[in-house]
Amino acid sequence: MSEKETTVRPEDRKPLWKKTILPIIFIGIGILIAFPLFSITYYTMVRTSTPGFCASCHEIQPAYNAWKMSTHVNNAQGFVADCMDCHLPAPHDTFNFFFAKTAHGIKDVVIHFLGKPYDREKNREAAYASFKNEQCRKCHRNILNLPDKRGAMLAHRDVLYPRPGYEKKCVDCHRNLVHNDSPLYRYKQYQVAYRGLGR
Repeated sequence: MSEKETTVRPEDRKPLWKKTILPIIFIGIGILIAFPLFSITYYTMVRTSTPGFCASCHEIQPAYNAWKMSTHVNNAQGFVADCMDCHLPAPHDTFNFFFAKTAHGIKDVVIHFLGKPYDREKNREAAYASFKNEQCRKCHRNILNLPDKRGAMLAHRDVLYPRPGYEKKCVDCHRNLVHNDSPLYRYKQYQVAYRGLGR
């Protein structure tokens, strides 16, 4: 090989600032733009996923009030299931979560501003039809380990491992847990007392 082919001419070399400093500047600008954009998007998603935000729409107020009185808020474990926990896919299913949240939000805004009357019973039935067992199991994970409730353990096993043609949904049995109007706060641990009072 000749010397002409192996040597790089000085005019062909990239200056140091083009090789290293310019990419570092572009990466820095990208971070400066992306971080606030991501933070604002994340904050918006978290803020609009709270029950208080859902209740800001007057159509949802009765459902919100009934939720506050339910065992999904008042229980011995101190756990609270928010609107998002039941009505949206799990957040770790990122694409479906964002898609479902956006679709629900657009639908609710359109219905709110078009002034159509809110049919609570119709919406309740549509919600029950759309629920998947995975939504309940985000919180209720240990349903086969109920040592003092053998019947419940067997029923849950039939739901988790159904025979073909015998599939069930959690809401088939646990239908009226949350959005029921009630004159008092309902605590799961006092349900026997409620029944004794005829409520």
